[in-house]
Amino acid sequence: MSTIEYAPIEYPSIRHAARLTARTRLRLTARGRRVLTALAATPLVVAVAAGVLAGGAALASREASAPAGSFETVTVTAGDSLWSIAEDVAPGHDPRDVVDAIMRLNALDDAAVLAGERLAIPAEFVQE
Repeated sequence: MSTIEYAPIEYPSIRHAARLTARTRLRLTARGRRVLTALAATPLVVAVAAGVLAGGAALASREASAPAGSFETVTVTAGDSLWSIAEDVAPGHDPRDVVDAIMRLNALDDAAVLAGERLAIPAEFVQE
């Protein structure tokens, strides 16, 4: 009968294992790079969005407010519409432009007006 000889199993030493782990490098996948880029860009996107929203509010408030004395007021009577008021206060101008200017100055959402309502008319359209 023959005898089988077994070779001893060699386990890596602690030093050898430390050298193996030291050589291992961190590798980012394409997905990992996208995630890191998104995380890095998030504060910039938030800052730009806040600036856009704050800037838009400043523009809207600047357009809606008019300096004192740059408009006249008119009281709406029964049967009046913005079109008829525009034709009365600025007969030499296009009524569409006058209606648009009145709506912007008074911050109106639509052209419906009620009797007794006071409207500001831009000074550029008021007859002297």
